[in-house]
Amino acid sequence: MYGSRRSRRCRTWSEPSRRSTIVHEIDNQGRKNVETMEELDVRAQLEAALRVPKPGDIVRGQVVRVSDDSIMVDVGYKSEGIIPLNELSHRPLRSATEAGLKVGDEIHVMVLSVDTKGEGGLRVSKRRADEQLAWNEIERKFDAGEVIEAEVIEAVKGGLVVDLGLRAFLPASQVDRGYVADLSKFVGQKVRVKIIELDPYKGRVILSRKQVLEAERAAARERFWSTVQEGDVLEGTVKSITDFGAFIDLGGVDGLLHISEMSYGRIKHPSQVLSEGERIKVKVLRLDREKGKVSLGRKQVLPDPWDTAAEKYPEGAIVEGTVARLTTFGAFVELEPGVDGLIHISQMADRRINNPGEVVSIGDRVKVKVLSVDPQNRRISLSLRAAIEELAAEAIAADVATPYREIVPPEAPEAGEAPSGAEAPSGEASEPESAEATSE
Repeated sequence: MYGSRRSRRCRTWSEPSRRSTIVHEIDNQGRKNVETMEELDVRAQLEAALRVPKPGDIVRGQVVRVSDDSIMVDVGYKSEGIIPLNELSHRPLRSATEAGLKVGDEIHVMVLSVDTKGEGGLRVSKRRADEQLAWNEIERKFDAGEVIEAEVIEAVKGGLVVDLGLRAFLPASQVDRGYVADLSKFVGQKVRVKIIELDPYKGRVILSRKQVLEAERAAARERFWSTVQEGDVLEGTVKSITDFGAFIDLGGVDGLLHISEMSYGRIKHPSQVLSEGERIKVKVLRLDREKGKVSLGRKQVLPDPWDTAAEKYPEGAIVEGTVARLTTFGAFVELEPGVDGLIHISQMADRRINNPGEVVSIGDRVKVKVLSVDPQNRRISLSLRAAIEELAAEAIAADVATPYREIVPPEAPEAGEAPSGAEAPSGEASEPESAEATSE
């Protein structure tokens, strides 16, 4: 066998004809030890089997069996190690098969207990080994202030549980920049977080997503003000809707989209055309860098109906529209969303009126005649009176042109014969019939 200390070791191979390889070793006393390779392997295995692992040791092993409530792993000890269901993962499992391990997989486990007096039972934990191995990486990222992307695995009271190779806690106050009513929507999602507190002795890791979002927003805000100019078309997200407009998140900066700039047509409330969370394109109308305010327009990036107004509503055409509003000098008629025409009070009736309300009301559908079109100044002049007169004239013309049934005058009656349809005297009515019957 080996001596306590070896100053020199050499290996010589025997002739090929010999069945076993012989290892010649010279110990420090000059004595020659000879062992076959097979003997060396057996001895190494025996030493490994006799070496007793201590609780807290992390060892490498191979999965040899998977059952519903445990997994058996060979760690080189005289008996296999048993991993109970609750020691498989920091995630809750209903069955050991959910751990995703199969026979032959190599894993690290931590020794929990060893029965050295009995049958040598070995109880190990994969969960604790994973957590211990994860701590070194977590400490490095904490010291460096790195942003980590990880999956949310559970919503608990007061926050979320995030998988970092161990269970890390994300408090509700650190989930977002504002209050989050429903934390469960984050379960299953990957989030970008930063470690803000680390306590290895208590095994506690506290995370913040809020700090990451605020840092990213600050960088985006600086980039926005250094690059964006009035007239730029940007894409943003509808953040919130009010009675007077909507706030659009442009990435680092919120801009106001007033209700008057949302559509060419009339809308009563912004929710008619927008919804929270919707992605839209907007045009930057005004920038106030000192106050940090941005005014936006949406209709400016939509097709302008006045571009085709002259083609749709040529002079002399009779078109239909809806009375949108009344003024002292006339009524505005909406021909389509964004295109209104004016009926001047003098063009409303063939008589003198004092108020447009004497003739029309808001919401009335009316037919009007186009008098003039000015797309450049966005004006269309209309006439209700001319339309009524023209339509009436067309109706009369159509009535006159209707073909009448041709009337054929009846033949003149012969002498002594009563005209067709004329009544004979009651006393003579039967005489022609009697005469006719007699002749026959």
